[in-house]
Amino acid sequence: MPRYALKVEYHGAPFAGWQRQKDQPSVQAAIETALARLEPRDHTIAAAGRTDAGVHGLAQVAHCDMQRDWDPFRLSEALNHHLKPAPVAIVDCAPVADDWHARFSAIERRYLFRLLMRRAPATHDAGLVWQVKHPLDARAMHAAAQRLVGRHDFTTFRSSICQADSPLKTLDRLDVTLTDGFSGPEIRFDVRARSFLHNQVRSFVGTLERVGAGAWSADDVTAALEARDRAACGPVCPPQGLYLAGVGYPDDPFPG
Repeated sequence: MPRYALKVEYHGAPFAGWQRQKDQPSVQAAIETALARLEPRDHTIAAAGRTDAGVHGLAQVAHCDMQRDWDPFRLSEALNHHLKPAPVAIVDCAPVADDWHARFSAIERRYLFRLLMRRAPATHDAGLVWQVKHPLDARAMHAAAQRLVGRHDFTTFRSSICQADSPLKTLDRLDVTLTDGFSGPEIRFDVRARSFLHNQVRSFVGTLERVGAGAWSADDVTAALEARDRAACGPVCPPQGLYLAGVGYPDDPFPG
């Protein structure tokens, strides 16, 4: 059966997350339903990461197995036709080897988090950012974020329902920058690692927001990390500002 890699973009608001669920809409189910319109049968796709409810995808990667040989462009066009009106789009499609796996072949996941600083309610960016009404010190947040880079026991920043075998992870990058966003000043978080724990990025962002507000210091972040205790974590921020921004592979199936 020919295997295809799919690069997927989606707005997470209408979904209970990526993963197929019995009684709630999911991104996975939307794509599998579209695939069944092309080849009527049960389809099961695998993805590089299972994003939570409300989290968006800029470049999620999944793979599917088809019975016939499809031209990649025609497959993506057909899927996009059957995905309407769901806010899901196949932005690229490529044939891959039979043993290529969207999750297990990946060597990096990249997340973007957008935090909007503005008192007036967000309109165009509603549901796409976490909005705070008070100013934040992005430089202090970035400096504190570097305390988290490297290989650590991230128990403090791990959800109590996380199913990972170990809290030990290597965080390759956590950059915090201030930029002029579409709706006002934004603080953006560029987070990169081979893999993440459940709610790890949102726990980082919520904790670092406390640093930007002056309630925590960088030493407080270090103390929270070293506590290896979920109770030591700062507030977990809401999901709507989080995006799965990219997935890295040894041989990129989407080189263009």
